[in-house]
Parts: sequence; structure tokens; C-alpha cells
Amino acid sequence: MNWDAKIILHRGEKRIAVYFKKNSELISEIKKFEDARWSQTLLAWHIPNTAKNRDTFNIEIIEISEEVISQIEKFKYWLRSKRYSENTIRTYTEALKSFLVFFKDKLANYITNDDVILYNNEFILKNKLSTSYQNQIVNALKLYFKTVQNISIEIDKIHRPKREKILPNVISKEEVKLILMAHSNIKHKTMLSLIYSCGLRRSELINLKLGDIDSKRNIVIIRQSKGRKDRIVPLSLKILGMLRDYYSTYKPKIWLFEGQNAGTQYDDRSLSNVLKQALTKVNITKPVSLHWLRHSYATHLLESGTDLRYIQELLGHNSSKTTEIYTHVSNKSLQKIVSPFDTL
Repeated sequence: MNWDAKIILHRGEKRIAVYFKKNSELISEIKKFEDARWSQTLLAWHIPNTAKNRDTFNIEIIEISEEVISQIEKFKYWLRSKRYSENTIRTYTEALKSFLVFFKDKLANYITNDDVILYNNEFILKNKLSTSYQNQIVNALKLYFKTVQNISIEIDKIHRPKREKILPNVISKEEVKLILMAHSNIKHKTMLSLIYSCGLRRSELINLKLGDIDSKRNIVIIRQSKGRKDRIVPLSLKILGMLRDYYSTYKPKIWLFEGQNAGTQYDDRSLSNVLKQALTKVNITKPVSLHWLRHSYATHLLESGTDLRYIQELLGHNSSKTTEIYTHVSNKSLQKIVSPFDTL
């Protein structure tokens, strides 16, 4: 099989990430593994880190030296003091570990910019890892080497990979409606509907508390999301009605959507399964993820005439350039273009 695999730390759990170019046969094969999941962040499928799965992909367990462990713990301590989120700390420390293990026989203060180029070529490119992963490495290294004294590396000269231009995945309003109407369970229906109607990230939905729904002002308050920012988004009256029906049925205590035990957060994997079940029910075979609903929300807003600046605020983007990518998938302007073929 034409794929590569390695052990990663994903959402606090060791998993095996499997990388390959988009191929329907390989996707079918990876789906045969129990608990196989797609990660939009990693741009890879990942499966449980079991001995059987490691043998399947010929993955060796690499011993990590005490020096590397010590450096990672110091870096983690520094990141926490700077109040980085736990997700970011996990991502950066895992990226740093990959780099330091590659140079396991070389002390950190002797690493140079040439070593970074070597790592890019001999590890990232050779293993066909994504540019987003390479960017994570760059972010981690720049922060890490700020904490190391007497370094040989020039931090400002650690270069980034050329950014890939990947269009966001979007589905039509008709497909969204099918997905949102698939479940009869009011809790499942409301969760998916709230993600689409407010353009939420998965973590943002799971972290919502009862007090974050302001029914008097018709807004949802998203607290301390990506980049530790608060923002507000408008609350649809249709969603408000669904939320009231849901609340009267389930009566959550703390979190808006709770797990099987009162007062516990809903599991993110269970939320992904809710979407998978909806796709199966309505016979949609596209690999739709929860993030596709957020992309579709932004694109549909743009197509309905909403100003790009407002969409940027609603999505919580720092830069307008991030939001501008939706102009490339909106078909509103494209529909006005007449193909020269039609005038032959």
C-alpha cells in the first residue's frame, strides 16, 4: 500500500496517523480498521495505537532519551506559564519531540538552521507529511529555541513552507438540510443544527454552557475559543425553539450538551458519530466532517450577500485573508459567468 504511518499524540491520546494521497481504495482500506477517524487538523486518518496496528504499518517504538524528555518538560512548563491552551501545548510538544528525537545524538544548543533544513528534507518530505504539520514544527521550534540559552540557531531565519492553497470543503444547502433532518433524536438534531447555524467548531459546541445561550438578546457567547478569544454569534429563532424543546427533555445541569452522566461534557468522538449516522441515514457518501458544516455556513452566508468582514467576526478569524478563501468556493459569482460553449 502507498501510505506512511507514525505514532502521534492526538487530543491527549496516542494514535497512529496514516498519510496517503486521496484515493478511494485506500480510504476504503483504512475504514476497515476499528475506530479509524479522519482529522482535518492533521490532514490524515488515524487509528488506535495497538501492537497489531503497529505491526501492520511496521512502526518501531523509538526510545526517547532522558535529555529529550527533560527538554520537552521544560518547554511544556514554559508554555503553561505563557497560558497557552492545553491543545496547543500538546501539539507543540509533540512536534518538538519529533524534531529532537530525529537529532537524538545532538544537544539542542548545537542545532543550527542547516539541521532544520535537513529535518525538513529527510523527515517531513521523505515521509510526505503535510505543510500544516511542517508549520506546526516551525511554530514549536521558534518558541522552544527562545527558551534555550547559548543557541547556535538563528530563530528568525527558520523558514516556513510555501503555503498550500487548499479550498475548504463545502456542501449545498439541500445536503445540509438532509443531514440536519436525519435524526429524530432532538439532542442529536440540535447539536448538528447549532454547529451549522452558528458556524461553530466542534470544541466550541462541546464547551458551551447553559449561560452561554442568551435568549433575550438572541445570541450565543463563544468563550475562550481558538486564540483565547470570546465572540458572539446570532442565535436563530428556529434554533432557540429547538434548544427549548431539547432542554425540557434532557434538562442539562452545567454543559449545554452533556454526556451520559449529568455534569460531564459530551464526548467529541460521540459527536462525530452522530454526524456519521446522519450521513448514513440520508445516503450521503462524501466524507463530510463537522468542520464541513462550519465551512458551509460561511460559504452560504457569503452567497446570500453577507459582508466578508462580518463573516470574519462570526467565525472568529484573526485575519481577513483566512476568511477570503470562501470567495473561491462560493458559486454566486460563477453562476453569472456564461461559458463560451453556450454561445457557439
